[in-house]
Amino acid sequence: MTTQEWKFTAKEIAEKPDQFLSGHRACAGCVPATVLKLVMKATRGPTIVTEATGCMEVVSSIYPYTSWSVPWIHTAFETAAANAAGIDAALKALKRKGQLKEHVDIIAFAGDGGTYDIGFQALSGAVERGHDFLFVLYDNEGYMNTGIQRSGGTPIGAATTTSPAGKVVPGKLQHKKPITDIMVAHGIEYVATASPYYWKDLLTKVRKGLEVEGPAFLHVLAPCPRGWRSEPADSIYYSKLAVETCVFPLWEAINGQYQLSTPSKLIALAPQKKKPVTEYLNGQGRYRHLFKPQGKAILDEIQRWTDDRWAKLLKKCVEEQKT
Repeated sequence: MTTQEWKFTAKEIAEKPDQFLSGHRACAGCVPATVLKLVMKATRGPTIVTEATGCMEVVSSIYPYTSWSVPWIHTAFETAAANAAGIDAALKALKRKGQLKEHVDIIAFAGDGGTYDIGFQALSGAVERGHDFLFVLYDNEGYMNTGIQRSGGTPIGAATTTSPAGKVVPGKLQHKKPITDIMVAHGIEYVATASPYYWKDLLTKVRKGLEVEGPAFLHVLAPCPRGWRSEPADSIYYSKLAVETCVFPLWEAINGQYQLSTPSKLIALAPQKKKPVTEYLNGQGRYRHLFKPQGKAILDEIQRWTDDRWAKLLKKCVEEQKT
């Protein structure tokens, strides 16, 4: 993997032609749409995109219209990674036959349902086989496209249509699946987390992932005002608060070696800057039941779990720096 640190300027990004175009049908305040636009701003040359069924597929490809200016393939909910693997195999075959000279990057997009759950088998298999592609998870923490059902990426305590908050059950009972750590465990060269608020960090990580000769994985938090029951104008703000509370810290693992990205590194250096999780949860309607007296135990558990995960991440980063 290249050691070059890409320095994307606002002017450079603004002047680069969009590859994910306006005119799509995303909801007001939809951060997944912003994520796709930013990711495509970081491409380095010819690119093919494959996308699983989900919010972003639906809003960007309602026949006969499309928001994509690059070759784009819609695939089933569970097969974004399998499709990327097939594209990779086809491109390599064309190169062997001398019918393709230039390098073509492959990006697979999927939401949390198509990554944590339905698409995990295909993702794990494609990564294990070593196919050359960047998998981008836009994580809005639920099956938002099909009715706001809970997924493996939905946090504990969140109310969804299949984990409703009531007098007996306080929303989802399980924590998020640690998908990024699971991908690191696959032994791939590059795994990272990103937030659209820190757009330069996101763009840099996209470029790093594309430059890997093999599979790379990027996990991007993508608030959904419809599913989170939050104000559309606050969507990007929540992607910032998630980092500041360490609910979603920013880091990357290069060949299994963990290191904090700058926004989270600043919190590690000045722990007093770490905000309580209630600042992040407040204002999201999916958590409003937790701010009643009976929800205090779940709030305490979310804070405990967040602090524990943050401490473990810091330990991983310190240990890797020593090796």
